[in-house]
Amino acid sequence: MYGILLFLLILIFQGCQHQDNKKLRKGNNKAVVQLQILGTVQDAGYPQIGCLKACCKEHWSAEAQQKQITCLGLLDTASNKSWLFEASPDFKFQTKKLSDAQDKNNFRLPNGIFLTHAHIGHYVGLMHLGREAMHANGVSVYALPRLKEYLENSGPWSQLVALKNIVLKKMKADSTVFLSEKLNVTPFLVPHRGEYSETAGYRIEGPSKTILFIPDIDKWHKWKRDIISEIKQVDMAFLDATFYQNGEVGNRDMSEIPHPFVEESLRLFDKLPAAEKAKIYFIHFNHTNPLLIDNSFAQKEVLKQGFKIAKEGMSFDL
Repeated sequence: MYGILLFLLILIFQGCQHQDNKKLRKGNNKAVVQLQILGTVQDAGYPQIGCLKACCKEHWSAEAQQKQITCLGLLDTASNKSWLFEASPDFKFQTKKLSDAQDKNNFRLPNGIFLTHAHIGHYVGLMHLGREAMHANGVSVYALPRLKEYLENSGPWSQLVALKNIVLKKMKADSTVFLSEKLNVTPFLVPHRGEYSETAGYRIEGPSKTILFIPDIDKWHKWKRDIISEIKQVDMAFLDATFYQNGEVGNRDMSEIPHPFVEESLRLFDKLPAAEKAKIYFIHFNHTNPLLIDNSFAQKEVLKQGFKIAKEGMSFDL
C-alpha cells in the first residue's frame, strides 16, 4: 500500500516539475530586455525658466502636464538589473519610474548610468547621489575619457568620486560594453559643443533589436558617419529634434546652439523607404518646439511623412 502511494507521489511531483519547466521555457522565449522612455525634452525642461510665451504659460501650474528631460531606461528582467542613459535634472523621478518597473515596494538605483556629455540636462542629476541627498554607494557611471576626467577633477562632481558615491567607468569610443549575455552598449563620438567634454551617442543591442540614441549633435553633415547608413543598421533610432526650424528661439542667435532642425532632418530623410522612416523617433525637444503641442501642424506633418515622435511612457521590448 505504501509503495503504491509513494509511486503516485513521485508521478505527481514529476508532473508538476514538468509543468514548471514548460512555464520556465515559455518565459524564456519572451523578450527580457525593455527600453523605457523616461523623458523627451531639452536640458532646461518644459516649461522652461522665465518663459511666459504661449508654448509654456499653460504649463506652470501644478495641475498642468509637465514633461521630463530626455532620458532612457533599460531593464533586463532576466538578471533583474537596470541602467539609465543620462542623469537629467529629473533624475529622482526617472529612477523611481525605472525602479517601480522592477519592484514597486522597494527603491532600487540603476546598476549603471551612461552619460552622453557635460551639458546640464545630461549629467547634473548625479547630484542626487551625493552626501546632501542619497549618499549612494558605488553607482557605476560610464563616461568617455574627457567627461570622466571632468567629473574627477571638477567640483562638486569630484566629491561624488572621492566619497565613492559613484564609480567612474572609462569607455572608449566604438568599444562595446557588455552588460549581460543578451545586452551590450557601444558608445561613439558625435560632433557637439564640447566646452567640458566630448559627446557620445549610443548603440544599444538587445536580444532581438538594436537602438540608436543621439539626443545631441550639431548637424548631421558634420558627422564623419552617414546617419542614413546608421539608421539602416538598427531597428529604432532616437534622434536629436531640439528645434523644429530656424528662428524659433527669437531672442538668440541659433548658430550658437547648433542642432539639426527637424525641417532639415525631414528633407534629409525624405527619400528613405517607409519602413526606414518608421524607425525614426524624434526626441530632445526644446520648449519652443511645436512637436510638443498635440495636433499642431508640425506634429501632423512629421507623422504624415511616416516618422514618429517619442513620448514619455513609451516602452519597447528589445
